[in-house]
Amino acid sequence: MSAPELSWDVLVIGSGPAGQKAAIQAAKVGKRVAIIERDRHVGGACVHTGTIPSKALRQHALRQRVHRVDLSEAPIKYLLDGVGETVAAHDAYMAAQLERNHVTLVRGRAKFVARPVHAEKARAEDDRAHELSVQRVDGSSVVLRAPIVILASGSRPRAPAHLRIDHSHILDSDSILSLAYLPRTLLVIGGGVIASEYAAMFAALGCQVTQADQLDQPLAFLDPELTAFYLDELRRNGGVYIPRAQAVATRWDGVSQVCVEFKDGRTISADKVLVAVGRRANVDGLELEAAGIRLTENGQVKVDENLETTARGVYAAGDVIGPPSLASVSMEQGRRAASHALGLLLPSDPVSRLPSGVYTIPEIATVGLDEHGARRHFGGAIVGRARFEEVARGQIDGTQRGLLKLIADPGGRRVVGVQIAGDGATELVHIGQLGLAAEMEVDAYVENVFNFPTMAEAYRIAALDVVKQRGQATTCDIVADAVSAIL
Repeated sequence: MSAPELSWDVLVIGSGPAGQKAAIQAAKVGKRVAIIERDRHVGGACVHTGTIPSKALRQHALRQRVHRVDLSEAPIKYLLDGVGETVAAHDAYMAAQLERNHVTLVRGRAKFVARPVHAEKARAEDDRAHELSVQRVDGSSVVLRAPIVILASGSRPRAPAHLRIDHSHILDSDSILSLAYLPRTLLVIGGGVIASEYAAMFAALGCQVTQADQLDQPLAFLDPELTAFYLDELRRNGGVYIPRAQAVATRWDGVSQVCVEFKDGRTISADKVLVAVGRRANVDGLELEAAGIRLTENGQVKVDENLETTARGVYAAGDVIGPPSLASVSMEQGRRAASHALGLLLPSDPVSRLPSGVYTIPEIATVGLDEHGARRHFGGAIVGRARFEEVARGQIDGTQRGLLKLIADPGGRRVVGVQIAGDGATELVHIGQLGLAAEMEVDAYVENVFNFPTMAEAYRIAALDVVKQRGQATTCDIVADAVSAIL
């Protein structure tokens, strides 16, 4: 391995979605950039253990639902057929993109190096370079320096000690994809996005799925109508959700079953157990304290509104700073961190316009405010609904179960949010996202023509529902005013 240069303009730790986009953003404006990556491949968990492999399994679940194929004896390897090629192709594409933008890839494990106080005082404040010691794969080490460092080291599944994950019978969201065969019964512990996605997938694949969590409902951050939709679809596929269930212990019986004990005294047995109770930031071994980087109470890197950490010149983006832990958001955070660090002009804060997608079966997607958020913010809201059974394309495709909610301000004029549950939701939501960015009014969805038959027509149906309610509200106001005048 050739020796890397010692001084850079920007050093990025991690080559996942956040790290890659941060590095390319900096390289695009002529900066000398290096990415430090400890794994064999670039792309992080998103490519190799998370998004791409899990969505490949989901595609098989969708086919099973449509064609009613019996997959009870199918090996997981068969269900993930082709995913290796997909991952390899994506890995090669990202590596080529880094090379094309002249970003150097340094293989090894990085950690911050503490410097003597007198040396720090001697250095001018605006020339304050950070030092990283990198232990390379051949056992050697090298110290790299840069005035700007961007942490994008990602996350890993959280492993509570009392649940004893062994990756054979009691699995996490990484090892679940290494199963030899589909289990007959699967207990999913957790109520968040990852837990719900896998519960929906395995239920659609024909497993008897039980999902258990401490909360009353899974996906509690969603609009209640969307959560109810998820639960209804889980039940339709034979799954069960158990609320207010806190797992306290797991035990493999040595034969065929895992027994899980809950705080209320009940015990549930299953062939396999998936523990999906959140993720932990990958900060171990980085020696963050040497650079003065502080963590939050949840063990994530603390950042300000510009994604700068408590150490000047050190930024963080992606899963390492916590939710929403979406690849798309991580990419945007990486770009924004690099842009702010380099003093580049930033567009207006897009947080309110970032779409969120939950790849359950069917999908769920949101952008902007939900109904509760709109009522809290504006003191009221008008909500237009379109059921997929009203859309010709939904009837043609056999995807009549679904809902699109168009959230408007109290006057029913401006769209402030879109909530969708149903097949294609994660694609459909982008129409609403662009509408929010353009500050489109409800009437724009009525006046524009949508192809027929398409699922996008749901926007027009929902907008017409808002207009109808707006008209009724106006009529009521006129009558009320007339009555008040008489009295």
